[in-house]
Amino acid sequence: MQEYGVFTLFLFSIVVYNTVLLYGTVGEILTEKAGSLNLGVEGTMAVGAIFGYLAGVSTNNLWIGLVGAFIAGGLCGLLFAFLTVSLQANQNVTGLTITTFGLGLYFFVGKGFGSNWPALQSAPDVVAAYAAVPIPVLSSLPMVGKAFFSHSVLVYLGVLIAVGIWWYMKYTKTGLKLRAVGENPSAADSVGININLYKYIHIIIGSGIMGLGGYYMALVMGGSFEGSTCWINGYGWISIALVIFANWNPVMAILGSLVFGFFNTLQVYSGSLANSFPESLGWLSGIPAQLYQALPFLITAIVLIASSIRQKDGEGGPAALGVNYFREER
Repeated sequence: MQEYGVFTLFLFSIVVYNTVLLYGTVGEILTEKAGSLNLGVEGTMAVGAIFGYLAGVSTNNLWIGLVGAFIAGGLCGLLFAFLTVSLQANQNVTGLTITTFGLGLYFFVGKGFGSNWPALQSAPDVVAAYAAVPIPVLSSLPMVGKAFFSHSVLVYLGVLIAVGIWWYMKYTKTGLKLRAVGENPSAADSVGININLYKYIHIIIGSGIMGLGGYYMALVMGGSFEGSTCWINGYGWISIALVIFANWNPVMAILGSLVFGFFNTLQVYSGSLANSFPESLGWLSGIPAQLYQALPFLITAIVLIASSIRQKDGEGGPAALGVNYFREER
């Protein structure tokens, strides 16, 4: 029974530490469906993390922190939209600039507090609201119950957002217009769709969702500001690759975050799994730790290769992704 407890804890950790990927991926999917390629996910999540955390802890309210993170991430999206939609700046360069700016702002604000950095324990209501909320009946299932159905409300919120965005894009009139903007903005413009408005709104909302992921990660990390490593620590870049893995489908992003999370968490639990299941998983202990650390990025490379093959077969992202729209050229 102890062995299965280790396996359950492994599955539980996959969900806990990688739900941040779900937020980042869904936010980027919404942005890319509008035809905008935002490589600033890492920086946007960092800004949402630092300001959401400070808002939540200072007010001792989880939900105010959530709103603060959404607004902070949305403002990053507004900046990106202004530069790429209104000023027609290069989307790749602008996204990288947002990442550089966001990470710089994260460290600037965090280090500015110094020894006065607010600890998460100083906000007991936030800690209590972030505690696991078991889902009745499902959380009692053997092995998988605690692993998948006994989590913080922010984990459930991430899943709800993913399903909600999927339904919005697939079954609503506005969502269909959004997809038209990303596929063929000239055709969408010719039937009266306000291209710039659609881009602005969905870039801002998508970036706000990324900010929520940053806030979630801040709470997962216990709100401890080290000053040398960002809470996000590469998850934003993996989220961009996950968009391709999920084929721009928010529901598939749920599965994708679990797959990437599996490889990401394996480096922590490989020893425990090898000791608990020596006959079947003992070989895990013989794999160098460096390979475990590289696994998420190796999988990212494989996803990019697979996406290039998929695009040759006629699949892939929105046709106008990453291309600025000049109405005069319509």
